[in-house]
Amino acid sequence: MSIDPKLRELNIDLPACPATLVKLSLMMADEDSSMAQIAALIETDMALASAVVRTVNSALFGLLKRVETVHEAIRYLGMAQVAGLTYEIGLRGAFPPTPLLQQLWDRAGIRGLAMGRVARQLDVDPWLAHTMGLFAETGRAVLIAYDAAVYAAHTKSPPNEAELSALEIETFGVSHAAFGAALCKAWGLSREVADGVRSRTQAPSQWTYERPTVRQLLTIGAAIDALLLDPARAANPQAVWAELEPVAGQVGLHFQAFQLATTRVCERLNMP
Repeated sequence: MSIDPKLRELNIDLPACPATLVKLSLMMADEDSSMAQIAALIETDMALASAVVRTVNSALFGLLKRVETVHEAIRYLGMAQVAGLTYEIGLRGAFPPTPLLQQLWDRAGIRGLAMGRVARQLDVDPWLAHTMGLFAETGRAVLIAYDAAVYAAHTKSPPNEAELSALEIETFGVSHAAFGAALCKAWGLSREVADGVRSRTQAPSQWTYERPTVRQLLTIGAAIDALLLDPARAANPQAVWAELEPVAGQVGLHFQAFQLATTRVCERLNMP
């Protein structure tokens, strides 16, 4: 993998991808992989499998029947969603735990889950959507691990993505989006996910150079970030949809279907 010279200048080591997740990524890219094969792989790591089952049984998913195995979890939620949860747990374990990172992972988990669910209803690959949502802010985790004290100063009054990127470039010489894309590549994720993570801090007008699938992922992510993870913007959904309607048309998403799917998913995940 080629690394941007600016990333090398900081002498930051990206955390290695756990072996189970490397194999999982290859299986998810193989259309012939079965539910049983995915479950068997995850269950080879007892700690990972236990964490997946515990998470699936949490109130977030609201299952009527408790699951006991990864195979049961996949049967209820699907391979993409369980694979995404497995990556989330692996990501959390790859970085030293801190309160700042806990907030980041909590957002990542909700974003990935929501993006995957919306994508499934729009005939967009739910595995790509879930993983892009999960890895969207991982570059911030890399910078926090590198210098938490300096980075924490950026989050006292959270700026928007463009302002945050400018602050990161001023302080570190590179933005979290670049580190996030590099981590996606280092962990064997698809080019679509890496490109989406790299481009998500840009304005939609700059997405025109991306491939159609990436632009669709970016649009779904923008809706979830605004309506589920940003209380100020979520308070005025009409303004959010006014911004996203022309973007949806440009990337080939049927706007009414996109709006309905996103609204339903956000309402479901906002339920106590």
